[in-house]
Amino acid sequence: MSEPAKKEAIYDDLYNIPENMTGEIIRGELIVTPRPSTKHVRTTSALNVKIGGPYDFGEGGGPGGWIILVEPEIALGENILVPDLAGWKKDRFPKKQEHNWIDVVPDWVCEVLSPSTALRDRTKKMAIYAEYGVGHLWFIDPVHMTVDVFRLESDHWVSLGVFGGTDKARLEPFAQIEIDLGDLWLTP
Repeated sequence: MSEPAKKEAIYDDLYNIPENMTGEIIRGELIVTPRPSTKHVRTTSALNVKIGGPYDFGEGGGPGGWIILVEPEIALGENILVPDLAGWKKDRFPKKQEHNWIDVVPDWVCEVLSPSTALRDRTKKMAIYAEYGVGHLWFIDPVHMTVDVFRLESDHWVSLGVFGGTDKARLEPFAQIEIDLGDLWLTP
C-alpha cells in the first residue's frame, strides 16, 4: 500500500502556525521551528547594528546604499525563506509589495546557525540561495563563535574564509568596514 501524496505547502499555511514559531516553505514542505535562543538573537541583533548602521544608514561615515532587514520573508520561486538577516542594494529593493514577502533576490543573506536549523541552513537553504543567485552568504555559529563567508561564482559557492573569536575582519560584501567579531557573541 502506497502512502498518500503529501500536499504541497502554500503561503496560507503559514497563517496556521503558532505565534511563537517561525514558518518557512522549502521545496513544497512547511517547516516550523521555535523562535531562536538568546545567543542566536544576540548575534543577529549585534550584527544588524554593526552592518545596518554603516551600510543601511551611512552611520559613522559608512557607505550606505543598502537595505538590511531582520527575518524578512523572501520568496524564491515557490520557496518562502526567512533568513536571520538579508540585504539588498537600495536600487534593487522593491519600493512597493502587495504581499508580506519580498520577491526580489537579496544581494546578501546571513543565517545564524542553531542546532535545530544548521543542517537545513547548510544544505537545502544554501542550495536554494545559489539556485536563485544570492550574491553572498554568511553562516554564523554563535556557539563556536565563527563566521563562514561565501561568494556565489558561476552558480557555485566559493568559501572566502572562516573567521571567529575576537578577530577583527572585513567580510564581503561589507569589506569597507571592520567588524569586531567579539561583539557578536553572548559570553559570560
